[in-house]
Amino acid sequence: MSHVLLTGATGFLGSHLLEALLKQGYRVSILKRSTSNTWRIDHLLEQVSAFDVDQVSIEEAFKAEKIDSVIHTACSYGRDGQSVYEVVETNLMLGLSVFDAAVRFNANVFLNTDSLLPKHLNTYSLSKKHFSEWLQQRSNEIKVINLRLEHMYGPKDDGKKFVPWLIGQLKKNVRRIPLTAGNQLRDFIYIDDVVSAYLLTLGLAETMPGYSEFDVGTGTLTRVKDFVESIYDIYKQQAPESNTQLGFGDIPMRDGELLSIELDVQPLMQLGWKTHFTQEQGLEHIMKEEK
Repeated sequence: MSHVLLTGATGFLGSHLLEALLKQGYRVSILKRSTSNTWRIDHLLEQVSAFDVDQVSIEEAFKAEKIDSVIHTACSYGRDGQSVYEVVETNLMLGLSVFDAAVRFNANVFLNTDSLLPKHLNTYSLSKKHFSEWLQQRSNEIKVINLRLEHMYGPKDDGKKFVPWLIGQLKKNVRRIPLTAGNQLRDFIYIDDVVSAYLLTLGLAETMPGYSEFDVGTGTLTRVKDFVESIYDIYKQQAPESNTQLGFGDIPMRDGELLSIELDVQPLMQLGWKTHFTQEQGLEHIMKEEK
């Protein structure tokens, strides 16, 4: 089985990918920092080769063993007060450094994690689009697969993100959760279905052109209000004593907030990919983990 270099392995998506890759029999090396919190992957660390990029060069991972494929998930959302420079350094410069090493050491494919957010929405989306543009320009040097993800959710997510934050508020039994009117349309996709898109495209990489791009979502748009009410209903089944109120309309939408998102999952489905988790099943899995 081929050898994969995975970046962002300690994060939400990366940790789920790491577990799936190892179960599939891939050999895996990971890039992380010596200060990275590895709680999501502590049970897997003995099965991988780990390289701390703040202590050794990225090239060391490629020198240690022949890397066949790179899966790049490392990113910065800028949620923790990072400067614009720090966000760009992670989302663009780190990615280019890994890409350069992959080209130099003759890896076969570079599988990138992109966003469906509009390019100029914020620093995060701008830096992610800049990187995908670089990949497209340089796809003559190595095969590139660019996966554009919609709103994924699942166990072990960052507590500051919307779904785990909302569940956290319910668990605290706060009196009222301030929310927007919730009329935004989003495509909520369970993490295991996202991971299956990576595994499928990785397995089919040899048959693809120099640059391929796929949207990853269920293909169904849901009102944020309806999604929140589904979370609330499932939580109430487990904690009927909860009396938290959902404060729809308590706060205005953020500047630049999108009312809808555009995506086309047909190209990915034509490869044989499909989702396996309904929204209810995905949310029930999260609640089970939270318990």
